[in-house]
Amino acid sequence: MPETAATPRSNPYAAVLRTPGALKFSAAGALARLPMSMIGIGAVLMVQGLYDSYAMAGRVAAVLGLAQAFLAPQIARWVDRRGQRSVLLPALAVSAVGLGGLITAAMLGAPEWVLWPFAALAGASQGSYGSMVRARWNHALDDPRRLHTAYSLESSIDELVYIVGPVLATTLATAVAAPSALVVAGIATVVGGLLFLMQRATQPPVVVPDAEARHRAVVLTPGMPVLVLVFVAMGMIFGSTEVSTVAFAEELGSKGLSGVVLAVFALGSLLAGLLYGARHFTSPASHRFVIGMATLGAGVSLFLLANSLWMLAVVMFVAGLAIAPTIITGNGLVQEMVSRHQLTEALTWVGTSIGIGTSLGASVAGARVDAAGADAGFLVAVGAGWFAALLTLAASRTLLRKPAAR
Repeated sequence: MPETAATPRSNPYAAVLRTPGALKFSAAGALARLPMSMIGIGAVLMVQGLYDSYAMAGRVAAVLGLAQAFLAPQIARWVDRRGQRSVLLPALAVSAVGLGGLITAAMLGAPEWVLWPFAALAGASQGSYGSMVRARWNHALDDPRRLHTAYSLESSIDELVYIVGPVLATTLATAVAAPSALVVAGIATVVGGLLFLMQRATQPPVVVPDAEARHRAVVLTPGMPVLVLVFVAMGMIFGSTEVSTVAFAEELGSKGLSGVVLAVFALGSLLAGLLYGARHFTSPASHRFVIGMATLGAGVSLFLLANSLWMLAVVMFVAGLAIAPTIITGNGLVQEMVSRHQLTEALTWVGTSIGIGTSLGASVAGARVDAAGADAGFLVAVGAGWFAALLTLAASRTLLRKPAAR
């Protein structure tokens, strides 16, 4: 696909968005990704509001989240082998049935066991549109510098989604009706997904792998196990930070401000991602990845110094500056490690690993908070941050490898 040339003084983001079809598939992908930050919290708010049980709400949300975590890579593998449209259209139908059934069953007051299969359907059919969009960018752009900018744009959109989505879901569920957050998330899923799949000209072609590659697990590609573990640890930072921030705010009598503080965390990441993507680097991505993880580990360590919500917001903003650049670089490493016919599945493993880590971090931090307070929960984030940094440093030679054959 032809690329649009950029002048030295042009805005790099405007330049990549002038690539034929890019603005349409990126915008549609952004809408299709909005539910990823709304469905989990929307399910919790709906079930708690209708059944008055946080425990039940947590179980239903866990079923939804685990189904998505385990099935998303499989959906991505089918996409790589059959094409985005062929796989995601049926997945959209299943997702609509799952979300619609979950909402209906909850509104009718059905027993908890009835909600579980609908939650599993809704989660299992949620394709990773972030990886689908990045795969389209990889097909559309040949220049690594422009691809770096495009990946940075998408990571910034991810952060924006995580700023807007939870606030929108909470507002809808509390001010309109308990199920309304899931209703809006379902509409965004279907509308965004259909708009994305309508862009057929930019869909990456199916590349038929050889017999050996067909039977080789993407996650076992040299370097991928390290990235998976690192991103699980990064997810643990996110999950433990969310729980610990709410507990810290509650200890100070300002629980309602916890969402604002977490939004500042994401805001720092968004701004850093935009600035990072506007620059081009000559240093190896593996070196930048090590630096990014070390910076994030140091940043989350500052959480323990906060003695007020305002101080916590400041250190969260500083720590957040390392998030998007590190994820952008990690996605770039994935793109270098795997062949084109495995790219969507490999990129999906990044999001899946972060999602698994987020659930694990929230669970571990919750137990520590109950036992010893918010500071104990923040220690989980600190431990995860330094584990990721040291693992990345130890495996830096593995990450520094020649790009895979395309």
